Amino acid sequence: MIKHKQVIVGLLLVLALGVSLTAAGAGAAPDKLVGIHSARVMSQSLPWIAQEAGLFKKHNLDFSLVFISSSSIVTAALLGGDAEMTVTGGVGNVAAYIRGSTDLVFIGGIKNTMTQTLVAGGNIKKPEDLKGKKIGVSRVGGNSHYFTIQALRRFGMDASRDVQFIQTGGDPETFAAFVTGAIDVANLTPPTDAMAIAKGYHYVVYGPDLKIPYAATAFVTKRSVIAKRPQVVGNFMRAMAETAKIMHTDREFVYKVLGKYLRVTDRKVLDSAYNAEIKVLEPRLAIKPESLQAILDEFGGRDARAKNIKPQELIDSRYLDEMEKNGFFDQLWAKK
Repeated sequence: MIKHKQVIVGLLLVLALGVSLTAAGAGAAPDKLVGIHSARVMSQSLPWIAQEAGLFKKHNLDFSLVFISSSSIVTAALLGGDAEMTVTGGVGNVAAYIRGSTDLVFIGGIKNTMTQTLVAGGNIKKPEDLKGKKIGVSRVGGNSHYFTIQALRRFGMDASRDVQFIQTGGDPETFAAFVTGAIDVANLTPPTDAMAIAKGYHYVVYGPDLKIPYAATAFVTKRSVIAKRPQVVGNFMRAMAETAKIMHTDREFVYKVLGKYLRVTDRKVLDSAYNAEIKVLEPRLAIKPESLQAILDEFGGRDARAKNIKPQELIDSRYLDEMEKNGFFDQLWAKK
Protein backbone atom coordinates (compact mmCIF):
# COMPACT_ATOMS: atom_id res chain seq x y z
CA MET A 1 0.00 0.00 0.00
CA ILE A 2 1.35 3.39 -0.92
CA LYS A 3 1.54 5.63 2.12
CA HIS A 4 -0.31 8.91 2.14
CA LYS A 5 2.95 10.87 2.19
CA GLN A 6 4.02 9.14 -1.00
CA VAL A 7 0.73 10.06 -2.65
CA ILE A 8 1.31 13.72 -1.83
CA VAL A 9 4.86 13.59 -3.18
CA GLY A 10 3.60 11.91 -6.35
CA LEU A 11 0.95 14.54 -6.87
CA LEU A 12 3.39 17.41 -6.39
CA LEU A 13 5.90 15.79 -8.72
CA VAL A 14 3.39 15.31 -11.50
CA LEU A 15 2.09 18.83 -11.12
CA ALA A 16 5.63 20.19 -11.10
CA LEU A 17 6.30 18.40 -14.37
CA GLY A 18 3.32 20.17 -15.85
CA VAL A 19 1.07 17.19 -16.47
CA SER A 20 -2.04 19.27 -15.95
CA LEU A 21 -5.06 20.46 -17.82
CA THR A 22 -4.98 24.20 -17.31
CA ALA A 23 -7.69 26.50 -18.57
CA ALA A 24 -6.29 30.01 -18.30
CA GLY A 25 -8.48 32.74 -19.68
CA ALA A 26 -8.89 36.45 -19.78
CA GLY A 27 -11.04 38.37 -17.32
CA ALA A 28 -11.79 36.99 -13.87
CA ALA A 29 -9.24 34.49 -12.64
CA PRO A 30 -10.52 30.96 -13.18
CA ASP A 31 -11.28 28.79 -10.17
CA LYS A 32 -8.59 26.23 -9.49
CA LEU A 33 -9.68 22.63 -9.11
CA VAL A 34 -7.40 19.60 -8.77
CA GLY A 35 -8.66 16.25 -9.98
CA ILE A 36 -7.32 12.71 -10.05
CA HIS A 37 -8.14 9.85 -12.40
CA SER A 38 -7.25 6.20 -11.88
CA ALA A 39 -6.92 4.76 -15.39
CA ARG A 40 -5.68 5.89 -18.80
CA VAL A 41 -8.70 4.56 -20.66
CA MET A 42 -11.49 5.88 -22.86
CA SER A 43 -14.13 6.08 -20.12
CA GLN A 44 -11.87 8.38 -18.06
CA SER A 45 -10.95 10.61 -20.99
CA LEU A 46 -13.67 13.23 -20.43
CA PRO A 47 -11.31 15.74 -18.74
CA TRP A 48 -8.89 15.40 -21.66
CA ILE A 49 -11.70 16.03 -24.13
CA ALA A 50 -12.95 19.00 -22.10
CA GLN A 51 -9.48 20.52 -22.09
CA GLU A 52 -9.00 20.12 -25.83
CA ALA A 53 -12.49 21.51 -26.51
CA GLY A 54 -11.91 24.58 -24.32
CA LEU A 55 -14.73 23.68 -21.94
CA PHE A 56 -12.81 24.31 -18.72
CA LYS A 57 -12.02 27.80 -19.94
CA LYS A 58 -15.66 28.28 -20.92
CA HIS A 59 -16.78 27.37 -17.40
CA ASN A 60 -14.07 29.47 -15.71
CA LEU A 61 -12.06 26.56 -14.39
CA ASP A 62 -8.33 26.01 -14.05
CA PHE A 63 -8.47 22.21 -13.82
CA SER A 64 -5.39 20.09 -13.17
CA LEU A 65 -5.67 16.33 -13.69
CA VAL A 66 -3.27 13.89 -12.03
CA PHE A 67 -3.01 10.16 -12.73
CA ILE A 68 -2.76 7.70 -9.82
CA SER A 69 -3.38 4.04 -10.59
CA SER A 70 -6.06 2.29 -8.48
CA SER A 71 -9.30 3.67 -7.11
CA SER A 72 -8.30 2.85 -3.52
CA ILE A 73 -5.22 5.09 -3.71
CA VAL A 74 -7.22 7.81 -5.45
CA THR A 75 -9.74 7.63 -2.61
CA ALA A 76 -6.97 8.03 -0.03
CA ALA A 77 -5.66 11.10 -1.86
CA LEU A 78 -9.14 12.63 -2.02
CA LEU A 79 -9.76 12.03 1.67
CA GLY A 80 -6.34 13.46 2.48
CA GLY A 81 -7.14 16.73 0.71
CA ASP A 82 -4.73 16.28 -2.19
CA ALA A 83 -7.59 16.80 -4.66
CA GLU A 84 -11.21 17.89 -4.68
CA MET A 85 -12.54 15.86 -7.60
CA THR A 86 -11.91 12.35 -8.87
CA VAL A 87 -12.77 10.36 -11.96
CA THR A 88 -12.44 6.78 -10.87
CA GLY A 89 -13.95 3.37 -10.19
CA GLY A 90 -16.33 2.83 -7.32
CA VAL A 91 -14.75 0.07 -5.28
CA GLY A 92 -12.19 2.14 -3.37
CA ASN A 93 -14.74 4.81 -2.50
CA VAL A 94 -17.39 2.35 -1.39
CA ALA A 95 -14.85 0.47 0.74
CA ALA A 96 -13.84 3.71 2.47
CA TYR A 97 -17.48 4.73 2.98
CA ILE A 98 -18.22 1.39 4.64
CA ARG A 99 -15.30 2.00 7.00
CA GLY A 100 -16.77 5.35 8.03
CA SER A 101 -15.54 7.91 5.49
CA THR A 102 -19.06 9.17 4.80
CA ASP A 103 -17.78 12.52 3.50
CA LEU A 104 -17.26 10.75 0.17
CA VAL A 105 -20.06 11.18 -2.33
CA PHE A 106 -20.82 10.17 -5.94
CA ILE A 107 -22.15 13.11 -7.95
CA GLY A 108 -22.32 11.60 -11.43
CA GLY A 109 -21.48 8.57 -13.51
CA ILE A 110 -19.77 7.85 -16.79
CA LYS A 111 -20.02 4.08 -16.88
CA ASN A 112 -22.26 1.85 -14.74
CA THR A 113 -21.27 -1.46 -16.32
CA MET A 114 -17.92 -3.22 -16.41
CA THR A 115 -16.32 -3.51 -19.85
CA GLN A 116 -12.97 -5.03 -18.97
CA THR A 117 -11.86 -8.09 -20.88
CA LEU A 118 -9.46 -10.96 -20.33
CA VAL A 119 -7.13 -11.36 -23.29
CA ALA A 120 -4.67 -14.18 -23.96
CA GLY A 121 -2.80 -15.99 -26.68
CA GLY A 122 -1.88 -19.55 -27.57
CA ASN A 123 -3.96 -22.33 -26.03
CA ILE A 124 -5.70 -20.17 -23.42
CA LYS A 125 -8.99 -19.87 -25.27
CA LYS A 126 -11.88 -20.45 -22.87
CA PRO A 127 -12.55 -19.45 -19.23
CA GLU A 128 -11.66 -22.91 -17.88
CA ASP A 129 -8.17 -22.50 -19.38
CA LEU A 130 -7.51 -19.66 -16.95
CA LYS A 131 -6.96 -21.98 -13.99
CA GLY A 132 -3.45 -21.73 -12.64
CA LYS A 133 -2.56 -18.78 -14.87
CA LYS A 134 -1.00 -15.42 -13.99
CA ILE A 135 -3.47 -12.62 -14.71
CA GLY A 136 -2.26 -9.04 -14.91
CA VAL A 137 -4.43 -6.40 -13.22
CA SER A 138 -3.72 -2.75 -12.51
CA ARG A 139 -4.04 -3.10 -8.75
CA VAL A 140 -5.44 -5.64 -6.34
CA GLY A 141 -8.56 -3.98 -4.96
CA GLY A 142 -9.15 -1.91 -8.10
CA ASN A 143 -11.58 -2.18 -10.99
CA SER A 144 -9.64 -4.76 -12.99
CA HIS A 145 -9.21 -7.02 -9.96
CA TYR A 146 -12.90 -6.74 -9.07
CA PHE A 147 -13.95 -7.54 -12.63
CA THR A 148 -11.78 -10.65 -12.80
CA ILE A 149 -13.21 -11.96 -9.52
CA GLN A 150 -16.76 -11.40 -10.76
CA ALA A 151 -16.11 -12.82 -14.20
CA LEU A 152 -14.46 -16.01 -12.93
CA ARG A 153 -17.27 -16.49 -10.44
CA ARG A 154 -19.73 -16.54 -13.33
CA PHE A 155 -17.77 -19.45 -14.79
CA GLY A 156 -17.68 -21.41 -11.55
CA MET A 157 -14.18 -20.42 -10.46
CA ASP A 158 -12.78 -18.88 -7.29
CA ALA A 159 -10.22 -16.22 -8.17
CA SER A 160 -8.51 -16.48 -4.78
CA ARG A 161 -7.81 -20.14 -5.40
CA ASP A 162 -7.72 -20.69 -9.15
CA VAL A 163 -5.51 -17.87 -10.49
CA GLN A 164 -2.56 -15.70 -9.52
CA PHE A 165 -2.89 -11.93 -9.72
CA ILE A 166 0.05 -9.80 -10.84
CA GLN A 167 -0.18 -6.06 -10.19
CA THR A 168 1.10 -3.94 -13.06
CA GLY A 169 0.05 -0.36 -12.32
CA GLY A 170 -2.28 0.35 -15.24
CA ASP A 171 -3.64 -0.72 -18.63
CA PRO A 172 -0.52 0.21 -20.66
CA GLU A 173 1.69 -1.56 -18.13
CA THR A 174 -0.53 -4.66 -18.20
CA PHE A 175 -0.31 -4.75 -21.97
CA ALA A 176 3.47 -4.37 -21.88
CA ALA A 177 3.79 -7.18 -19.32
CA PHE A 178 1.54 -9.36 -21.44
CA VAL A 179 3.38 -8.99 -24.74
CA THR A 180 6.73 -9.66 -23.02
CA GLY A 181 5.42 -12.86 -21.43
CA ALA A 182 5.56 -11.70 -17.81
CA ILE A 183 1.88 -12.64 -17.42
CA ASP A 184 -0.29 -15.24 -19.12
CA VAL A 185 -3.51 -13.24 -19.32
CA ALA A 186 -4.17 -9.50 -19.46
CA ASN A 187 -7.13 -7.66 -17.98
CA LEU A 188 -7.60 -4.79 -20.42
CA THR A 189 -10.03 -1.94 -21.05
CA PRO A 190 -10.82 -0.07 -24.31
CA PRO A 191 -8.83 0.93 -26.25
CA THR A 192 -5.96 -1.23 -24.96
CA ASP A 193 -7.87 -4.48 -25.49
CA ALA A 194 -8.40 -3.56 -29.15
CA MET A 195 -4.65 -3.04 -29.49
CA ALA A 196 -4.07 -6.58 -28.23
CA ILE A 197 -6.63 -8.04 -30.64
CA ALA A 198 -5.01 -6.13 -33.51
CA LYS A 199 -1.74 -7.87 -32.65
CA GLY A 200 -3.33 -11.31 -32.99
CA TYR A 201 -4.34 -12.10 -29.41
CA HIS A 202 -7.90 -13.11 -28.55
CA TYR A 203 -10.61 -12.62 -25.96
CA VAL A 204 -11.01 -15.32 -23.33
CA VAL A 205 -13.68 -13.38 -21.45
CA TYR A 206 -15.39 -10.46 -23.17
CA GLY A 207 -16.69 -8.31 -20.33
CA PRO A 208 -19.42 -6.33 -22.14
CA ASP A 209 -21.28 -9.58 -22.78
CA LEU A 210 -21.48 -10.29 -19.03
CA LYS A 211 -23.19 -6.95 -18.27
CA ILE A 212 -21.80 -6.83 -14.73
CA PRO A 213 -23.35 -3.83 -12.91
CA TYR A 214 -20.70 -1.69 -11.25
CA ALA A 215 -19.81 1.99 -10.81
CA ALA A 216 -16.92 1.51 -13.22
CA THR A 217 -16.25 5.21 -13.83
CA ALA A 218 -17.79 7.95 -11.72
CA PHE A 219 -17.28 11.47 -10.46
CA VAL A 220 -16.55 11.34 -6.73
CA THR A 221 -15.85 14.23 -4.40
CA LYS A 222 -16.50 15.08 -0.75
CA ARG A 223 -19.63 16.57 0.79
CA SER A 224 -17.37 19.09 2.53
CA VAL A 225 -16.00 20.23 -0.84
CA ILE A 226 -19.51 20.75 -2.18
CA ALA A 227 -20.42 22.74 0.95
CA LYS A 228 -17.40 25.03 0.50
CA ARG A 229 -17.36 25.30 -3.31
CA PRO A 230 -20.82 24.47 -4.67
CA GLN A 231 -20.53 26.74 -7.71
CA VAL A 232 -17.09 25.43 -8.70
CA VAL A 233 -18.27 21.82 -8.53
CA GLY A 234 -21.37 22.82 -10.50
CA ASN A 235 -19.24 24.42 -13.21
CA PHE A 236 -17.16 21.27 -13.42
CA MET A 237 -20.23 19.07 -13.82
CA ARG A 238 -21.64 21.34 -16.53
CA ALA A 239 -18.32 21.09 -18.36
CA MET A 240 -18.50 17.30 -18.06
CA ALA A 241 -22.09 17.28 -19.33
CA GLU A 242 -20.99 19.15 -22.45
CA THR A 243 -18.05 16.77 -22.79
CA ALA A 244 -20.35 13.74 -22.65
CA LYS A 245 -22.25 15.21 -25.59
CA ILE A 246 -18.99 15.47 -27.54
CA MET A 247 -18.10 11.89 -26.59
CA HIS A 248 -21.37 10.61 -28.02
CA THR A 249 -21.63 12.79 -31.12
CA ASP A 250 -18.15 13.73 -32.36
CA ARG A 251 -16.22 10.53 -32.90
CA GLU A 252 -13.45 12.23 -34.89
CA PHE A 253 -12.70 14.71 -32.11
CA VAL A 254 -12.65 11.90 -29.54
CA TYR A 255 -10.20 9.96 -31.71
CA LYS A 256 -7.98 13.02 -31.96
CA VAL A 257 -7.88 13.37 -28.18
CA LEU A 258 -7.28 9.66 -27.56
CA GLY A 259 -4.49 9.77 -30.11
CA LYS A 260 -2.82 12.65 -28.28
CA TYR A 261 -3.15 11.37 -24.71
CA LEU A 262 -3.00 7.60 -25.23
CA ARG A 263 -0.85 7.60 -28.39
CA VAL A 264 -3.35 5.36 -30.12
CA THR A 265 -3.79 6.30 -33.77
CA ASP A 266 -4.70 3.02 -35.46
CA ARG A 267 -8.17 3.64 -36.91
CA LYS A 268 -9.27 0.03 -36.55
CA VAL A 269 -8.25 -0.01 -32.89
CA LEU A 270 -10.07 3.24 -32.19
CA ASP A 271 -13.19 2.08 -34.02
CA SER A 272 -13.24 -1.20 -32.10
CA ALA A 273 -12.80 0.54 -28.75
CA TYR A 274 -15.30 3.30 -29.42
CA ASN A 275 -18.01 0.99 -30.78
CA ALA A 276 -17.77 -1.28 -27.73
CA GLU A 277 -17.50 1.42 -25.08
CA ILE A 278 -19.96 4.06 -26.27
CA LYS A 279 -22.88 1.67 -25.76
CA VAL A 280 -22.47 1.81 -21.98
CA LEU A 281 -21.28 5.39 -21.43
CA GLU A 282 -23.91 7.59 -19.80
CA PRO A 283 -25.04 10.47 -22.07
CA ARG A 284 -26.42 12.44 -19.10
CA LEU A 285 -23.88 11.32 -16.51
CA ALA A 286 -26.31 9.18 -14.52
CA ILE A 287 -24.96 7.31 -11.50
CA LYS A 288 -27.20 4.28 -11.09
CA PRO A 289 -27.95 2.94 -7.59
CA GLU A 290 -27.72 -0.65 -8.78
CA SER A 291 -24.10 -0.09 -9.83
CA LEU A 292 -23.26 0.85 -6.24
CA GLN A 293 -25.46 -1.86 -4.77
CA ALA A 294 -23.41 -4.46 -6.62
CA ILE A 295 -20.27 -3.27 -4.82
CA LEU A 296 -22.05 -3.14 -1.46
CA ASP A 297 -23.25 -6.72 -2.01
CA GLU A 298 -19.69 -7.85 -2.69
CA PHE A 299 -18.43 -6.28 0.54
CA GLY A 300 -21.46 -7.53 2.47
CA GLY A 301 -20.07 -11.03 2.46
CA ARG A 302 -17.11 -10.00 4.63
CA ASP A 303 -18.18 -6.77 6.32
CA ALA A 304 -21.60 -6.65 7.98
CA ARG A 305 -21.57 -2.83 7.88
CA ALA A 306 -22.08 -2.91 4.11
CA LYS A 307 -25.47 -4.59 4.53
CA ASN A 308 -26.82 -1.58 6.41
CA ILE A 309 -25.90 0.95 3.72
CA LYS A 310 -28.28 1.91 0.92
CA PRO A 311 -26.72 3.01 -2.38
CA GLN A 312 -28.70 6.25 -2.29
CA GLU A 313 -26.69 7.26 0.79
CA LEU A 314 -23.58 7.49 -1.36
CA ILE A 315 -25.17 9.70 -4.05
CA ASP A 316 -25.74 13.45 -4.26
CA SER A 317 -27.52 14.10 -7.53
CA ARG A 318 -28.11 17.82 -7.04
CA TYR A 319 -26.08 18.85 -10.10
CA LEU A 320 -27.65 16.27 -12.40
CA ASP A 321 -31.11 17.17 -11.07
CA GLU A 322 -30.43 20.86 -11.64
CA MET A 323 -29.35 20.30 -15.24
CA GLU A 324 -32.49 18.26 -15.86
CA LYS A 325 -34.80 20.75 -14.15
CA ASN A 326 -33.44 23.94 -15.75
CA GLY A 327 -33.35 22.40 -19.23
CA PHE A 328 -29.55 22.38 -19.55
CA PHE A 329 -29.47 18.76 -20.70
CA ASP A 330 -32.39 19.19 -23.10
CA GLN A 331 -30.88 22.30 -24.68
CA LEU A 332 -27.48 20.63 -24.91
CA TRP A 333 -28.77 17.53 -26.68
CA ALA A 334 -31.08 19.56 -28.94
CA LYS A 335 -28.02 21.15 -30.52
CA LYS A 336 -26.61 19.46 -33.61
